Amino acid sequence: MTNTDFWKSISTIITNGFDKDGIIKLEDYAEQFFNKQLLFKRYSPIEQHGCATGGSFHVVASILAGAETPANQLTAPEGSFKRDCQRAEAQAAVIEQWAKATGCWVDCVDKAFEQTFGEQLAEGGEAHVYDNGNTIIKRIGLDYYILPVLALDRITLHNTLFPETRLTVLGFGRTIDGDFQIIVQQPFIHGTALSDDEIRDYVESLGFKLINPRNWTYATPSIYLSDMHDENLIKSPQGNIFVIDCDIRINTPNLKSEGVRKLSNEVEFIV
Repeated sequence: MTNTDFWKSISTIITNGFDKDGIIKLEDYAEQFFNKQLLFKRYSPIEQHGCATGGSFHVVASILAGAETPANQLTAPEGSFKRDCQRAEAQAAVIEQWAKATGCWVDCVDKAFEQTFGEQLAEGGEAHVYDNGNTIIKRIGLDYYILPVLALDRITLHNTLFPETRLTVLGFGRTIDGDFQIIVQQPFIHGTALSDDEIRDYVESLGFKLINPRNWTYATPSIYLSDMHDENLIKSPQGNIFVIDCDIRINTPNLKSEGVRKLSNEVEFIV
């Protein structure tokens, strides 16, 4: 199957409303993704493994979000924020339709989680965190990323760099106000906060260069890593450092952080 054939197949699955045959086909593509028979060129091989560790829901949603948005849904000028918002809603609507068809969708997720988990543990700029025993449950919004595909990239890259605190996608939903959410599970880590110097030493030991200390931003030519402050990293009693949250992206030139990557949704099948 060629790249063109693959995306035509995805378009047909979407157009047909995720019927039984379409869902089976998506499951087959996910299996090929896991087995590295389907290579998603958006990611390096190790990043594709990171995507896979997010679970099958994460893999399928990443593929669906990578599909081209029909031109009739993009009426705003090229390069405008409004056009990004139109593309974001189109991606979210496709994922929502699929998630409802496969049973991984939660309506009024904020109210539902309050009833299920009780009062939230914490709230950040994009995530609401709930206690689930040995794990935590997060519902992640799109405030930082706008586009669902970029929020899904964040999970892929987090799992690639920080597998000890990997994010597993459990499903998707919308809040009472209609905001799209990604629902994830993550191990609960006990520990203490780090100093700024400890954080800098740790991140630089991973090969990152400090770009902007005011917003805790680091980068390699491939990966943009920000929001690396003391609330998002934990040191265990044994001295191990865990990253529990961060703003992480494929480092493209438009991020103005010495990035060289290009975003690609090309696929290749290995026979």
